[in-house]
Amino acid sequence: MTVIRRTESRRTETPNAVMTTLASPSLGGAGHAVWRVDMSPGQTGPLHSWDTEQVWTVLEGGAAVQLDGETLAVGPGDTLIMPADAPRQVSADPADGFAALVVAPAGTRAYTPDSNVSAAAVARGCAVPDGEKLAPAWAV
Repeated sequence: MTVIRRTESRRTETPNAVMTTLASPSLGGAGHAVWRVDMSPGQTGPLHSWDTEQVWTVLEGGAAVQLDGETLAVGPGDTLIMPADAPRQVSADPADGFAALVVAPAGTRAYTPDSNVSAAAVARGCAVPDGEKLAPAWAV
């Protein structure tokens, strides 16, 4: 059994959110990556996709989630299943912001619709280009 202590969690700041890795292959987890997403009020993430399914449970605040062409409103206690390869964009509530717990399979990779994964297109320390996709720091 592996216990990952709070002091061992990894914090990654992106231009749009803070991702706190709670479990991942590099932290001793084998099959899944688990992270917390915290977005400030009114913050909007980029349009992107992941190559695996993700499960998001809203902890605080709320968000408008554009998922595969549909806009969904989510709030505390809601769980959203985001299918693999579905384009998505998350916009935090303008007053309350947004916090969620996310689970995805180990090895999950992100990509943008234009497949622009050059090192120059990625915020420093946020992800590493992996072919035409990105290996996000919070999921490895």
